[in-house]
Amino acid sequence: MSARGHAFGIDIGGSGVKGAVVDLDTGLLTHERLKIATPRPATPEAVAAAVAELVALAGWEGPVGITLPCVVLDGHARTAANIDPAWIGTDARALFSAALGGRTVTVLNDADAAGLAEDSYGTARDLNGLTLLLTFGTGIGSAFLYNGTLVPNSELGHLVIEGVEAEHMAAASIKDRDGLTYPEWAQRVSTALIHIENLFWPKVIVAGGGISRDHEQWIPLLTNRTPVIPAVLKNTAGIVGAAMAIAGGIAP
Repeated sequence: MSARGHAFGIDIGGSGVKGAVVDLDTGLLTHERLKIATPRPATPEAVAAAVAELVALAGWEGPVGITLPCVVLDGHARTAANIDPAWIGTDARALFSAALGGRTVTVLNDADAAGLAEDSYGTARDLNGLTLLLTFGTGIGSAFLYNGTLVPNSELGHLVIEGVEAEHMAAASIKDRDGLTYPEWAQRVSTALIHIENLFWPKVIVAGGGISRDHEQWIPLLTNRTPVIPAVLKNTAGIVGAAMAIAGGIAP
């Protein structure tokens, strides 16, 4: 791998705005990630101010890659999950650029950013064909990568399966809400995965989200045909993917 230098990534979530400088040769953070609580309410202006505060705290002066829990098209947020509905229709790229004094920014979906990171630095890095990342948390985020190229905004968590959205059936939050055991929850996840793989035929599925830390307790119980492997970057994946996006000029 040729030397690619450093870039700054920010991952905006429902609870925190997190950022760090990323070494693009290794995918590792060059320092402990910085975190600021996501403002309440998480309006565009309030979140943009938090982003500016975090970048100033880091002392970073270059371009910035930023994730949002939204569908992002041409820099505009088209949905809003776990942040204020006022984001819908917002020109997020222009908003963040203005908050950062006019510097160059790129904005992409948070699951897409995690997918970029896992495909380049995780357990799927040497695989060809279609890789599918699914993040199991409050909902189910998804990212498609074909031979390392991102197909953005897949939103498979909203795929309707047996009359129910996939994330309302098999998100990690549903396991907690319904008091499911790992075998019970794995059965629901398998149902969702079978429907997804019958449509898209991925070569491998990467399972992310906080519950991937307990992958030994549920991945071996899955009954779908596609190999499922745990994500390895965990809570740094969004930051790393955002840094990759700004360094590589990826702008969905």
